Amino acid sequence: MDARERIEADPYLAPHWESSGLITIDTQCDVLDGGALQVDGTSAVLPAMARLAEAFRAAGRPIVHIVRIYEPGGANVDICRRAAVESGARILPPGAAGTQIAPGLAPPGAPALDAGALLAGEAQALGPGEVAIYKPRWGAFHGTRLEEHLRAGGVDTLVFCGANFPNCPRTSIYAASERDFRVVLARDALSGLYERGEAELTGIGVLPLESEDVCALLGPAHPADALAAS
Repeated sequence: MDARERIEADPYLAPHWESSGLITIDTQCDVLDGGALQVDGTSAVLPAMARLAEAFRAAGRPIVHIVRIYEPGGANVDICRRAAVESGARILPPGAAGTQIAPGLAPPGAPALDAGALLAGEAQALGPGEVAIYKPRWGAFHGTRLEEHLRAGGVDTLVFCGANFPNCPRTSIYAASERDFRVVLARDALSGLYERGEAELTGIGVLPLESEDVCALLGPAHPADALAAS
């Protein structure tokens, strides 16, 4: 029995697609090719991320875009980048074009990110069942309302995609697992993924799937849930 078969057969690990949600991690303009914080490979996997987002919208399932915003002066910046921001590096600053969600990933007609609201801990509505949430550190659950937001909508299965696997996605995935969420890794929609890292995730019950498989497994459309108003 391979890893996929083992996880899908496990009653505690198998995804519940009818109560699933999509989490995109740090997929903002600054991390794309040529950006101030370029993450190699992110531009290449952006089309797969966009297809996932479209499929979750069509299925009426919730989407959360986790974003970073670095305040001038560096007060809220990770310590590994704080000195650079304190010295004037313009990385993910509030209101800047580079801080916005990558093109094609947010829903059509979505408003620009509201840095003030996000930094205050609010979940900014971008469309029906779709929000952005700011995180102050690597993990999407650290210092955020993400778990509260997901539980309020009855979500128990999370599909992760975004940038950059060794840092924020991996930290967020482990945090989701320790909160007993069922976790799926959209392996072709995540920059920086490597073989050993993927194997380590399957060891804690994370199911790796191609994005096209996720889209196919979502099933028939149904109405967006209470997350739209959370």
